[in-house]
Amino acid sequence: MTEWITTINDVIWSYVLIVALVGCGLWFTWRTRFVQFRMVGEMIRLLTESAVNTVEEQVKGEGQKMEGGGRRRHISSFQAFAVSVATRVGTGNLAGVATAIAIGGPGAVFWMWLIALVGSATAFVESTLAQLYKQKHKDSFIGGPAYYIQRGLKKRWMAILFAVLITLQFGLSNNSIQANTICGAMQEAFGWSPVWVGGLLAAMALFIVFGGIQRIAQVSSVLVPVMAVGYLVLAIVIVVMNIDLIPHVVKVIVLDAFGVTQIAGGGIGAAMMNGIKRGLFSNEAGEGSAPNVAATASTSHPVKQGLIQALGVFTDTLLVCSCTAFIILISGLYQVPELNGIALTQSALQSEVGSIGPMFIAVAIFLFAFSSIIGNYYYGEANIRFITPNTTVMTIYRICSAGLMVVFGALASFELVWNIVDFFMAFLTACNLAAIVLLGRYAFRLLDDYRQQKQQGIKEPVFHRSQLPEIEDELGCW
Repeated sequence: MTEWITTINDVIWSYVLIVALVGCGLWFTWRTRFVQFRMVGEMIRLLTESAVNTVEEQVKGEGQKMEGGGRRRHISSFQAFAVSVATRVGTGNLAGVATAIAIGGPGAVFWMWLIALVGSATAFVESTLAQLYKQKHKDSFIGGPAYYIQRGLKKRWMAILFAVLITLQFGLSNNSIQANTICGAMQEAFGWSPVWVGGLLAAMALFIVFGGIQRIAQVSSVLVPVMAVGYLVLAIVIVVMNIDLIPHVVKVIVLDAFGVTQIAGGGIGAAMMNGIKRGLFSNEAGEGSAPNVAATASTSHPVKQGLIQALGVFTDTLLVCSCTAFIILISGLYQVPELNGIALTQSALQSEVGSIGPMFIAVAIFLFAFSSIIGNYYYGEANIRFITPNTTVMTIYRICSAGLMVVFGALASFELVWNIVDFFMAFLTACNLAAIVLLGRYAFRLLDDYRQQKQQGIKEPVFHRSQLPEIEDELGCW
């Protein structure tokens, strides 16, 4: 089974998806006038202000009162950012990077950087569209690709197809890979049985997912900063300790990316395919996942959340993934055939900081991957709600996503879970890319409007649906 899935994945990734991903990223970069580079300062300003406002609102009572005595439970832009980063920053950053290097060689890191740089423009477009077409749902917002496909393209069948694919990818198969990595790390560091670790993970995940997006947002907004900062600090310390090796490491990455020197891996094709494939798994730009949570944020203009989500791609790949890559390449252990995945990252860290390395990675991957599990679950929930409001279906999904698939991942082989994820990821990404290429013109117009308001001295631009009269009836929240 694993062999034929691998063959299909290689064909899809080699001849279709790489061209589509890079092509779309370059097109969106050009049409937005390099938004991911020109507006980095605005991205950081929006995120920091949202973080401060989130804290202030929680102190005041977590939202304003609604009519009838209830409370508004829209999540903030910062919380939406935290949930999306929680799903991005996970297995892909520690095990995924290691796998890309082990199979594709050091050059795979270069292609991961490339897909992040151009992919951040794609992330901007898809998240801006998600905000534009979001809908009111009880006491919060809901939206994502399924919603902008149905309302923007008027293709219900395509929207349902996307909803099914993202549920299979994130809500089910992706959670199995997170559990697989956690269990592998715990077994490597402490000798703990995957059976017991998988059972504990499933119990914890079920408790949180039955609390809804607000509980997910609260957990993620605490876990993500802690785990990201801790891992980055350690990685920076290791890089500084080996600062004399960094020029050599960068040289190896660049030369290997173009086949000048093949130190490890299977040539330029393997470096490109594995770098882009693992880069997409990590930062999710164009995959259609982050827009689901981007749509839930309460903001005055769709572009604001698009900019914040574009920053999330940089955070994931250019910071966290690069840290892992440098640690592995500095250690030189990527040339050991027996090492792959999380075991390679643990061994590399052990070579730098001693026996505490594998234990630190085990704890870090638990935080990274567990936050990904609960974030991934929400992507499936939002899309199942799009298909049907049936509460029984939702209960079954919750049990499968946070329970059964977590246990399956704990017990399945490393190769099987990664191949299943790659299979669904390819079709999911293709579906979303087709939609945002067709609807991208609205994101471009929104960006122009945002820039014009900023040029007029308006600190916080505001959007109203009357500004897009041809689709005004489809924009229920503006």
